[in-house]
Formats: sequence, structure tokens, C-alpha cells
Amino acid sequence: MKKRNLSAPAALLLLAALIAGCASVTKLGTQIGQGSGAITEEQATSINRSAEALEKSFADITPEQEHYIGRAVAATILQTYPAADEPAANAYLNELGQALAMASDRPQTFGGYHFLLLDSDEVNAFAAPGGLVLVTRGLVRCCGSEDALAAVLAHEIGHVQGKHGLRAIKKSRLTSALAVLSVEAARNLGDEDLKQLTADFEGSIMDVTQTLVNSGYARGLEKEADEAAVAILGRVGYDPRALVMMLVQMGESVKPGGPGFGKTHPSPQDRIGALDPSLANKPVVVDPAARRARFTRAVGDV
Repeated sequence: MKKRNLSAPAALLLLAALIAGCASVTKLGTQIGQGSGAITEEQATSINRSAEALEKSFADITPEQEHYIGRAVAATILQTYPAADEPAANAYLNELGQALAMASDRPQTFGGYHFLLLDSDEVNAFAAPGGLVLVTRGLVRCCGSEDALAAVLAHEIGHVQGKHGLRAIKKSRLTSALAVLSVEAARNLGDEDLKQLTADFEGSIMDVTQTLVNSGYARGLEKEADEAAVAILGRVGYDPRALVMMLVQMGESVKPGGPGFGKTHPSPQDRIGALDPSLANKPVVVDPAARRARFTRAVGDV
């Protein structure tokens, strides 16, 4: 059979099916295309192989895989932000963090939750997949109370609870799968329009992925983590408004667009505005003297 180029509409339909990650739908489309003479048997085989590769990239990540991915992410972060040699502060962070994690909607992960102080003056925190939460010395210094530090940890636990890290990793894998798709198209289809269409789409996905990785989570995910933090703080007995107080402090300490928190998070003002409705009917929580003393003793000199 003589090889024919795909029309742009046909190419878009096939790409849509591939991007949807449904190999069975794609196979139906290639059968129709092959039957009508629009594509050859070789082209149909190539497209189906690409669809199978893409569908595999969307397979659920198991808790064990999430744990090992999180360890690798944390190990990478530690290359830039070394761990602080502060046994008492780390023990306190873990005691506080474990109590908060147990009150979350995801109290258990494959490897459990672990909290670590980073030896950096930058105001920042990282929640690796699976429950590895890393907090910089600079961020702890911004916390004026245990409630404020609990708000920071609860927010990061919210990211673990929502598997926000995995969502970013899956997008990267999607980009990789689309790269395979592009290679297949270039190798067998031989259609310049289709190759350009594939390249453009791959470039768009790459742009979005890079934005997520370099600029932090999307606003919607940050809002979701803030709402999770408010719920967790209330369940444990901390003041949910501590998150707002923490954001006010960050707004005063961090330059917009600067390194760390200022680069990877929405503005504190926007986050506070989004939180106001959920805090309207929350009771006022008194900060006990014993709690204040415990906080000062553990991280007062960090």
C-alpha cells in the first residue's frame, strides 16, 4: 500500500486519543485509519506502540514506589540544603510532626513521616512524596510559637496527604512519554505537519512541567494544603489562625520573587484572603505556658 500523509484533523484526533492515554481507543482509531487507507500497517503499529507507552506512564504509583521516589527527592534536596546537626531540635520537630500527621487524612505512609531541620538561612520547606518533610533553619526562626511551627508542618503534611509531589512527577513522565511519541512519529510517519504538531505539543507540556518544578506547586494545590493545615491544626488543638499569623510574618520577612518561599509560593496576602472564610467560625485557642516553654527550649536558639 502506498504511504499517505495524515491530514491535520486526522493527526489531531490520533494525538488526542494518545494523550488521553487510552490505548484501546487509539487502536480503534488506527484500525479505522488503516481501513480507509489513511495510514499504513507500519504506521498503525507505531501509533499503537506509542499509545501503550503513554498509558503505562499513567499507571498508579504504589506506596512503596512513592516512598523510594520521596527518598530520592529528599536526597537531591540535601545536596543543596544540608541537614542541621541539631539533635534536640530534630527530635522536637519529629514529635510535633508525628502528632500532626496522625491527625491528617493520611496518617500512614509506607515509610512513615519524618521531619528534618535543614542548615540554611533561606525561608523554605519541602514535602517529598511519602512523608519526608524538610524545614530550613530560616523558616523555623520565622515561627514565633509552637502553633506557628505546627502550621508550617501541617501545611507540608497537606502536600503529602494530597500527593502533590507525585502529581508533578507524573507530569514529567507525561512529557517523557510524549518524547517517545515524537520519536515514533519522526521514525515512521514521515509527515512534516504531524511531526511539527507533535513537537509543538511536547514543547507546551514541557513548558508547563518546568513551570511547576521551578516555581513550586500550583495555586490550587497550595490552597488545598492550606485548607488541610487548618483542619489538622484544629483536630490537634492548635490555633488554626496560626497559619495566618505565620503568613503575615513571612510576608514581612520574604521578598516577593526572592529565593525559597518567595519564589515557590503565592503571595501571603492571597493565601490569607483564601483562608479567611474557613477561619470565620473557628474558636480562639489559648497558647498554654507549658507549650511556649517547650517551643523556646527546643528551637529557641536555632
